Amino acid sequence: MKKVTGIGGIFFKCKDPKKMTEWYQKHLGLDTNPYGATFEWYEGEDHSKKAQTQWSPFAETTKYFEPSAKDFMINYRVADLEALVEELKKEGVTIVDKIETYDYGKFVHILDAEGNKIELWEPKD
Repeated sequence: MKKVTGIGGIFFKCKDPKKMTEWYQKHLGLDTNPYGATFEWYEGEDHSKKAQTQWSPFAETTKYFEPSAKDFMINYRVADLEALVEELKKEGVTIVDKIETYDYGKFVHILDAEGNKIELWEPKD
């Protein structure tokens, strides 16, 4: 079973997300939007299958990363979220919430061995 297929996003806390987004736009040329920046790329050898990685600064007061106390969260792209969650449950991995479905894919959060919150995303292609 193929598990992680790539990095879906990098999220981090900061004092002023708007200012941070503007800084990255100005100094590093990120093509920003209200959520940060989206990097598009082509998946694997099939150069017709577009994929993306999201970069997003969050307010330092966000509760979104809880129960982790870290200032970052990584989103991993996965191939079959429901099957993976069942496998992770059998392996004793902490599943933080239930799978939620949006028009752009399915999401769930887990904790790694040190309690870092991880977001798993099965994109809707």
